[in-house]
Amino acid sequence: MAKKPVLVVMAAGMGSRYGGLKQIDPVGSHGEAILDYSLFDAHEAGFETAVIIIKEAIREDFMATVGKRLEKCPMEIRYAYQELDKLPEGYTVPEGRTKPWGTSHAVLCGSEAIDGAPFAVINADDYYGKEAFKVIYQHLSTCTDPYGYCMVGYELGKTVTENGSVARGVCVTDEKGILTEITERTQIETYEGGIHFTEDGGKTWTDVAADTIVSMNMWGFMPSFLQEINDQFSAYLNEYLPKNPLKCEYYLALPITNIIESGRGSVKVLSSPDHWFGVTYAADKPVVVAALKEKTQQGLYPDGLWD
Repeated sequence: MAKKPVLVVMAAGMGSRYGGLKQIDPVGSHGEAILDYSLFDAHEAGFETAVIIIKEAIREDFMATVGKRLEKCPMEIRYAYQELDKLPEGYTVPEGRTKPWGTSHAVLCGSEAIDGAPFAVINADDYYGKEAFKVIYQHLSTCTDPYGYCMVGYELGKTVTENGSVARGVCVTDEKGILTEITERTQIETYEGGIHFTEDGGKTWTDVAADTIVSMNMWGFMPSFLQEINDQFSAYLNEYLPKNPLKCEYYLALPITNIIESGRGSVKVLSSPDHWFGVTYAADKPVVVAALKEKTQQGLYPDGLWD
């Protein structure tokens, strides 16, 4: 019997632009973090198990806040730890490096807890909306292709903030909705006339349409993906460590691009009508608090998720 899909939550990021541990910052009326709302929505959609990936350095604070609340969550909660020294044999952490190795590495650190099941991946500090969890669970529950991956795409205009730049994976799809290309843009900003991005620190800017589909790191994978990111990690380190030893990141987009270009697998782009909310910057928090309060008043959430 096939294993039921599990939810993987990446909560080990440092939150440098935000200025704190945004993974555990309360946004709900009972102290809930965005993570709580994602788990609530995921459980409604059918997920019964969640793997939360954190760093050992934040374990005590995380368990005292989020972990304590989640004791009442009806899902089975498993924890995994993303640490800098979890590297292939023969590799060491560059002197002075404190930045995590990126999203692919985070998922790799959760391999044991995922335990061979199909899995969805999300960021802890992004609010994805209820529909996203429904469509991704449906795909993972019914897919029979061992390389039949998926992602939930959002319109760029629904994922930006007025408080600074954001990083997004800009997607290109074919006529069947299959991902053909994803490009990581690390500095996308709004301006009076629209949205644009820069790749040279602001010297030049390129406009991008608000309805462009982007990735918010909500992916759906079959178990084969864990072997893929493990097999590709050493090659990544060989190429990027000499170039940027302190800050290079093994993004999920990198192995996905490799799989697509080689023809080994495909990624179906699912759509969500929901508006993204997140706390990239501290100034984003009041917007998220107000949005979740309104959704609670509309009856989409109970006043106190786990009460």
